[in-house]
Amino acid sequence: MPDLLIELFSEEIPARMQARAADDLKKLVTNGLVEAGLTYASAAAFSTPRRLTLTVEGMLDASPSITEERKGPKADAPEKAIEGFLRGAGLTRDQLEERETPKGNILFAMIKKPGRPAAEIVAEVLEATIRNFPWPKSMRWGTGSLRWVRPLHSILCILSAEDGAQVVPMDVDGIQAGATTRGHRFLAPDTLTVSNFDDYTAKLKRAFVVLDPTERRDAIWHDATNMAFANGLEVVEDAGLLAEVAGLVEWPVVLMGRIGDAFLDLPPEVLQTSMKEHQKFFSVRNPKTGRIERFITVANRTTADDGATILAGNEKVLSARLSDAKFFWENDLRIAQSDAGMQVWVDRLSNVTFHNKLGTQAELISRMEALAGELAPMVGADADEAREAARFAKADLSSEMVYEFPELQGLMGSYYAKAAGKSHAIAVAAQEHYAPLGPSDDVPTAPVSVAVALAEKIDKLTGFWAIDEKPTGSKDPFALRRAALGVIRILLENDLSFDLGKTLYFGLEANGVRFGTPEDEDDYTKLDVKINLESFLHDRLKVYLKDQGVRHDIIDACIAMEGNDDLTLLVKRAKALSETLKTDDGENLIQGFKRANNILTQAEEADGVEYSFGADIKFAETDEERALFAALDQAEAQIKPAMEAQDFTTAMSAMASLRAPIDAFFEAVQVNSDNGTVRRNRLNLLSRIRTICSSVADLTKIDG
Repeated sequence: MPDLLIELFSEEIPARMQARAADDLKKLVTNGLVEAGLTYASAAAFSTPRRLTLTVEGMLDASPSITEERKGPKADAPEKAIEGFLRGAGLTRDQLEERETPKGNILFAMIKKPGRPAAEIVAEVLEATIRNFPWPKSMRWGTGSLRWVRPLHSILCILSAEDGAQVVPMDVDGIQAGATTRGHRFLAPDTLTVSNFDDYTAKLKRAFVVLDPTERRDAIWHDATNMAFANGLEVVEDAGLLAEVAGLVEWPVVLMGRIGDAFLDLPPEVLQTSMKEHQKFFSVRNPKTGRIERFITVANRTTADDGATILAGNEKVLSARLSDAKFFWENDLRIAQSDAGMQVWVDRLSNVTFHNKLGTQAELISRMEALAGELAPMVGADADEAREAARFAKADLSSEMVYEFPELQGLMGSYYAKAAGKSHAIAVAAQEHYAPLGPSDDVPTAPVSVAVALAEKIDKLTGFWAIDEKPTGSKDPFALRRAALGVIRILLENDLSFDLGKTLYFGLEANGVRFGTPEDEDDYTKLDVKINLESFLHDRLKVYLKDQGVRHDIIDACIAMEGNDDLTLLVKRAKALSETLKTDDGENLIQGFKRANNILTQAEEADGVEYSFGADIKFAETDEERALFAALDQAEAQIKPAMEAQDFTTAMSAMASLRAPIDAFFEAVQVNSDNGTVRRNRLNLLSRIRTICSSVADLTKIDG
């Protein structure tokens, strides 16, 4: 069984595209081979800045011969129908088989397809892969029609077996496949002839090319951390930067340089961001002081002076970059510490549009300020402090540092708030009010931060709902699903219990939605906006709880109850119900409840009356009836105070205890008795079951 080796050698592939491209090459080629009948034992793809490589081991040397059976028309069909079938099958009349079937004699064609050699199939599949490769961006060069991410120079494509290697003959836009590649652009640019994958990797390594990106990443991190440790320092971890740098070099050489003393007092996040974004440097921190004092850069070659010239050039460029950052920092500090302070930046935001239908950033801040004041008592924050925190939370958007490095918004606001003499809570809120930005991010826990974070997200939700810019399908340009999840997580993870509906009402009014009365039909319809937004939040809550093992129908059963605007209580109720339904009593109780509800509903529809006037134990004829009366009395006595105390676990447990007496009742008692009085009493008893169970959750919405 031969092994296949493919290399597509080009100019530098952008680092961010390499991993996806290697996966696509593997997927497209192996899928094409299998579809053509060539199976294999294993496959692996690799990438460097200048090449995509695929190795396929244990491949068949030819596709198997197959015989395809094709059913045709009846034997006595019109001649033209038979001729058409023969043309399609590529056979003559005497090559067809005639078989008896329940529908008469039918003609069958047995079409034999001989196997094809592996080289022929590989050439066909690889050419299709190259011509249809899914690059995010591609280019044409020269006079050819081929598109590739960067100019494609050569194609290595060989089949290797014990008796030697065979070049797969193919030509793509004048580029003929061969058995050669090249080493490092500067250190070993000569042509290398290879015979198999092991030979290929060994010769590349000798030619200063590390093929495996994982090996390059590990080498960079190992050398960088060792170099920092030897100087009593530590490298700031950044997995994304490490992967990107590994995609920029074929022969990584780690060098450590110095940051000028004039820049060491800059906030570490500024140094880290500037070096990462502009220079692709790793930050090296002094663990004793927390300051960023050095940097790690990764060169793509060795030099006679051990990288001294490279470091000198990098330090010079970095000094220029950090000089700009220092100027921004010092200028921003002067404004923050001036008499006018951060209000200068807030005023500038009146000229920055937030959304053309929702006003400026300054108007957004004004709404946030009002909302934060409303929310403060509910989250345990001081109202005045929460309003001030909201007023200055986004002030840093006008600062020069954030203009240069937008990813530092919030963080720089925290630094500037401290410099302006604001309280610690206000400074922290400037940084934390954006959180959480992702499902794994921590949520704010400080009361002022919670108030401002909720105000920011609720204003966004109510604002875009007010102008009817809701998410549709997979489109969510304003990240409203993320904002809704943020509200949910902040409330639940801080165990905050309050009527969210009133807050949404306040936010919608702040965004121009006026709520009228039923007589004001045009305004009254705007209540639908609030209802729709609440439904959206409930839907996001379902998604959030699904990951925690709570079923959608259970959440629906709790949403149907009063108080569903309090998401924290809603979740506690849902989780208690979920745990109850996992027990045998809980699961069987649902069946008993649904049986009682169905009988009662049918009787009420047939009789045209509502059976809710209270059952009387004196009309009970059996012990099972009397036992059910007692059980319902006991459960009601436990459930009512438990629900008032928001002790859902106790309430659910008391409800589940009804399982046995309800089951016994239905086994021993015929509800539709011939005695009208007894029948009405028993139906009223079923009404008690429905009423008591429904006081805990709407069990009609439970599946099963």
